[in-house]
Amino acid sequence: MLDIINLAGLASGEPSAVRRVAAEIGRACRDVGFFYIRNHGVPDALLSGIFGCSQAFFASPGTVKDEFSIKRSRHNRGYVGIATESLNLVHADLKEAFNIGLDLLPSDPEVVAGRPFRGVNLWPKTPGFRETALAYFNAVWRLGIDLHLAIAADLGLPTSFFADKFDRPMATLRLLHYPPRTADQGDAPGAGEHTDYGSVTILLTDAVAGLEVRQRDGTWIKAPYMPGTFVCNIGDCLMRWSNDVYVSTPHRVTNPPGRDRYSVAFFLDPNPDALIECLSGCTEPGQAPKYPPILAADYLTQRLVATYGTG
Repeated sequence: MLDIINLAGLASGEPSAVRRVAAEIGRACRDVGFFYIRNHGVPDALLSGIFGCSQAFFASPGTVKDEFSIKRSRHNRGYVGIATESLNLVHADLKEAFNIGLDLLPSDPEVVAGRPFRGVNLWPKTPGFRETALAYFNAVWRLGIDLHLAIAADLGLPTSFFADKFDRPMATLRLLHYPPRTADQGDAPGAGEHTDYGSVTILLTDAVAGLEVRQRDGTWIKAPYMPGTFVCNIGDCLMRWSNDVYVSTPHRVTNPPGRDRYSVAFFLDPNPDALIECLSGCTEPGQAPKYPPILAADYLTQRLVATYGTG
């Protein structure tokens, strides 16, 4: 069973709460790398609202969804069709998705300059979609920053260490739909075994089972639906930052037969120009870091190229 961490008091910076949450998150990140969070502060109405928008969009005809194809964006935004991705690089994933990034105006200097991951979002005409998605994006972005207060404290850093590395992040809000698996699809995955690319993932799931996590001993466990919680895990970017003090965890999704499954993932990647290099205190004296420094934008580009097969 994954740990359930109570975030009460973390957002306010209450010292005792930060210490408690830091210890619990640190333990989970050194162990299985996954944990649930409760008392997270995201309103129930917003949780149900984002699911409603997701279900309405994915129920649209294929011709409508394709108008917002990710192929129209150089910045990882828009609709991803079924069997477009291959997260385990072997089998195509039986899922469809819609990606939303930091909402920038066409006149934003970084958009005008064509900076990587600094494009405009593609917005479906589904009523209330944009307003709900942006409210949800901002709520879980704030939550991700709060989690990094505890992560910094656990790693012996000032609690504000990550603040300027996530103030204009390459975060992606991803709406996901896993259609029912049919008999002829055999063992094809909803999402193949993979690790996430960024720093922290904040996942909202519906009550339909499917998420599985690989423990350090290689055995797989189910991550059941827990009302009122998010499922969180660390990604490869934070693993590099921590020099493997935290190790990202492989996970997968299996589509249940006869049922649609929906989830909403928020992948918190750092600002494009954040330097991902070994954090102070994450190596033993005289030990070299395991990973060379890399800009966050360059690292995310490498991972997306591997998934989509193109630059």
